[in-house]
Amino acid sequence: MSKPKHARTLAETEAQAVTWNIRVSPRKLNLVAGLIRGKAASQAVAELTFAKQRIAVTVRKTLESAIANAENNHQLDVDRLVVHKAEVGRSVVMKRFAARGRGKASRIEKWFSNLKIVVAEQQVAATQETA
Repeated sequence: MSKPKHARTLAETEAQAVTWNIRVSPRKLNLVAGLIRGKAASQAVAELTFAKQRIAVTVRKTLESAIANAENNHQLDVDRLVVHKAEVGRSVVMKRFAARGRGKASRIEKWFSNLKIVVAEQQVAATQETA
């Protein structure tokens, strides 16, 4: 079985975690994912812990899973991890109908999302200044 065309292999300094079918719209999830992009992993976890959005709990769990994957599966240093990517994708849409006046109905769409978080080990830049 071959990999899909869009599948990307991870570098040796990266680890990922994916959560499928999260019951929130992609627009709302992308707002929370934008809070952690490019930040240090420990700072991102702290920020998600105190975020007021309901979905921040799920994003934090996914981030902690990515950190655990980096530590256990890839033997990366947890203190040097950075949120390299936080991708939000569209999943299924449940369609429901609500009764309206005069025997009519209107459509209600319940959106689901996918979330992929990639953490990478940041290389320490050792610059030696010579005088």
